[in-house]
Amino acid sequence: MSKPVNIQHVFDEVVAQIEALTRPSTKVEDDAAVAKLQELAADLQKSHPAAAENIGLIAHFPQAQDGWEATQRHNLGRYVKDRLPRLRESLALPRPNVADLIWRSAELLRGAFREPEYRRVILPFTVLRRLDCLLQPTKSAVVAKHGEISTKNYDLRMFLAPITGYPFWNHSPFTLKGLTDAPDSLRDNLDAMVNGFSPNVRKIFEKFSFMATVDKLQEKGRLFHIVQAFARMPMDTYSVTAHDMGKAFEELLRRFNETSPAGEQYTPRDVIHLMTSILFDGDDEALSVPGVIRTMYDQTAGTGGMLSEGEEKFRSFNTNARLRLFGQELEDETYAICMADMLIRDQDPADIAVGDTLAEDKHPDERFDYQLSNPPYGVEWKPAQEAVEREHAKGAAGRFGPGLPRISDGQMLFQLNSLSKMRPFIDGEGGGKIGLVHNGSPLFTGDAGSGESEIRRHILEHDYLEAIVAMPTDMFYNTNIATYLWFMSNRKPAERKGKVLLIDASQMGVLMKKNLGKKRFELSDDCQSRIAQAFHDFETAKWNDRGVTSGRKRALKTKVLDNAHFFYRKVTIERPQRMRFDVTEERLLAFIHDSGYSKLKDGGELMATLNQALGDEPARSWKNAEQFRADLQTAHDEMDETAEIKPSTLKAKQFEVARKFFGIRDKAADITTNEKGEVISDADLRDSEYIPFSVLGNDVEAGIAAYFEREVIPHWPDAWVNKTVRDSADGQIGLVGCEMNFNREFYVYEAPRSRDAIRHEIEVMEKQFIQMLKGVTQ
Repeated sequence: MSKPVNIQHVFDEVVAQIEALTRPSTKVEDDAAVAKLQELAADLQKSHPAAAENIGLIAHFPQAQDGWEATQRHNLGRYVKDRLPRLRESLALPRPNVADLIWRSAELLRGAFREPEYRRVILPFTVLRRLDCLLQPTKSAVVAKHGEISTKNYDLRMFLAPITGYPFWNHSPFTLKGLTDAPDSLRDNLDAMVNGFSPNVRKIFEKFSFMATVDKLQEKGRLFHIVQAFARMPMDTYSVTAHDMGKAFEELLRRFNETSPAGEQYTPRDVIHLMTSILFDGDDEALSVPGVIRTMYDQTAGTGGMLSEGEEKFRSFNTNARLRLFGQELEDETYAICMADMLIRDQDPADIAVGDTLAEDKHPDERFDYQLSNPPYGVEWKPAQEAVEREHAKGAAGRFGPGLPRISDGQMLFQLNSLSKMRPFIDGEGGGKIGLVHNGSPLFTGDAGSGESEIRRHILEHDYLEAIVAMPTDMFYNTNIATYLWFMSNRKPAERKGKVLLIDASQMGVLMKKNLGKKRFELSDDCQSRIAQAFHDFETAKWNDRGVTSGRKRALKTKVLDNAHFFYRKVTIERPQRMRFDVTEERLLAFIHDSGYSKLKDGGELMATLNQALGDEPARSWKNAEQFRADLQTAHDEMDETAEIKPSTLKAKQFEVARKFFGIRDKAADITTNEKGEVISDADLRDSEYIPFSVLGNDVEAGIAAYFEREVIPHWPDAWVNKTVRDSADGQIGLVGCEMNFNREFYVYEAPRSRDAIRHEIEVMEKQFIQMLKGVTQ
């Protein structure tokens, strides 16, 4: 018993007896298995007293009771099975590094597949082997039961899922290890094995296009070697827990994504670690309650990285807590990977849906405690336009009621979707928190009244926004643009209500030793800790280390601002039109072809009047609109009674057409009025003043008037405020706008260098250059 191999043998025997208890058997067989377990436990307790607590779980396994159902026996067996990894650790038995074992199998693909294609083989085979191991203990029972009911119209799930204890099964007689016993039938038997899975698992392999990959493996002569390699890998729950298997799968994804174009669906783990730290901030106590259950959702799940990292962080608070993961993903392959990751983590694969989130919410009745996602940047939402506009038309009852962004970028639609999926906060209970990754566009794109501005307005007016973090550039594998982390919640602490924290972490990146795609910087543990602490502190502050620890100056700046700080009112300022009116023979000829003239029923009358006003002169000019109209009317009245057109009073429409055609902008002319005597505003001189809410105060109209007198009149004495342009929501003058401008908030003026300093630098450089030339010529 003192040799590791003997300990391993005893442990394996314990596993075998536990498996026996989870299979259909008689009470006598159960009692025999329990007796054997107690005997093995006694031997282990003598040789390894330090493992007594974990061994005790086996030693005190109760005898089977009369009337026990198969499910009761199975559940009790699983209770002990779930604790066998702890026994393995306490016995100091070695644990396999599954990720390394799997990664080595990629060597078998070299020469037959391109490196970016490796994941199409490795990932589905990893899933297949893990499920193969999970279902092995109940394999014979499932195959037997399926044989009994296969010819009847029964719901297989009702009969087979309870036997496996998982929401999936495989009723084929094949295992990976067994497949290698018949090399000539390997491809067909593998196909039968995959088709033997329950529909939810078959869907994963279909989305992977697994059999197409299998056919290529067979064509290249690699199929047997890959199957054999995976059949030997220890992926049973006693060797590898669901938690460790999930970590191994994530490690594989990281390796594949960091070395292939697939990285474009992949959010770096350092970024996700920071997001989860901030997302769960303040929830430590609530999440430490034994047996606590929460939900997390990713509306653009990709390969499931954010969900899996969210679960990792969640488990750090409480290993007995459960975080149920939900997601939706558009692309088939990434959906398959995400669904596979959920299976491997012992999550329900039915909670991961495939489809366009904007076009159709596949979890319409669910609301979530936590949400994390990295929506696509700058991708048009035209494919989902009809569905999105239907939702928008529903107003507050729809997902996109507050507004629609421009069709070229759907990022902000994902903001609204996530808000619609938050668990309601009622009487101090429930509530939801959101973490999103965006580029800079959602911060400021769109003028007052636009869809983007209205969405930001909705977020701030409902006090959802808690913080925005400006990230370093060059943080992602496929883009070097600036990115921002948005954190929203409907359960902000009382001291944070009505406030937003801006965190400028753009100088917190640490230069990597080797670039990964476009990723040049990463967030070290220290960087993540400082940023997360800044969120936790929620105060205006500054910090820098001047490059002491990282070799590159790091700096962190934060500002706490009131929600109203981000609002402004766009007020339309009008200025009068000033025009002179020139009538010449050439312009009269051109007037005949003017569209305005051609639409007049009495255009001939107006033309005759203009000719009469011109008289014998080659040209006439007026600098006053009223005088121009008066002279035209006089000319009209003076027309000879025998003229072809009978004299009458000119109509306002005739004056308007003449004014618009013969008018020429002239700053020296008088203010132009229309036919009603009203001053005409000049569209080319029309301007807008963007007035911050903080300047306006509570009385909007008085605030605008004061601002106008102070800031506008000194420059444009003839200007006026257009009071007809009003906000559709509050009815006040001007349109309400909302934007977050990081550059403005954290801008620090740096005076340019003096001319003397620049002159000195040039002189030094000239001397150095002369010395270099001397070295070349000598």
